[in-house]
Amino acid sequence: MGDEIKPARINPIRAGLLCRCPNCGRGKLFSGFLKVVDRCAVCGFDFTRLNTGDGAAVFIMQIAGAPVVFTALYVEIAYSPPIWLHLVVWPPLVLVLALALMRPGKGVMVALQMRNGAGQGA
Repeated sequence: MGDEIKPARINPIRAGLLCRCPNCGRGKLFSGFLKVVDRCAVCGFDFTRLNTGDGAAVFIMQIAGAPVVFTALYVEIAYSPPIWLHLVVWPPLVLVLALALMRPGKGVMVALQMRNGAGQGA
C-alpha cells in the first residue's frame, strides 16, 4: 500500500516541522530523537529508502550559529564583558538551539526528500 513514493498530499514543510509522516500527516516520523521510523503506523509508508543522513545538521548549525555569533560580537563591542562570560553564555545557547531545531530540521529534510522522489540509489 505505502511502498511506492508518491507526491505528498500535505505541505512537506509543515509535516516536517511537526515531525509527522509527510504522506498522511498523522503518523509519527521519529521513533527516537533522530531515528526515523521504518514505516508510518497510520498509512504504512516505507521510510527505509529515504536517508537524509546528517544533511539537516549543516543547515541547523548555520541557523543556530549565525545569530549567536552576531549577538556575541554585538555584546563584545557594546559591553566588553569578561571572556569567561562569553564561554558560559554562548556555547550552551548554541547547543540548546541546535538540539531544539535538529528534529524539525531532519523532519523537513525527510519530507522534502520524499516529496521530490529521492531515495537511495536515485
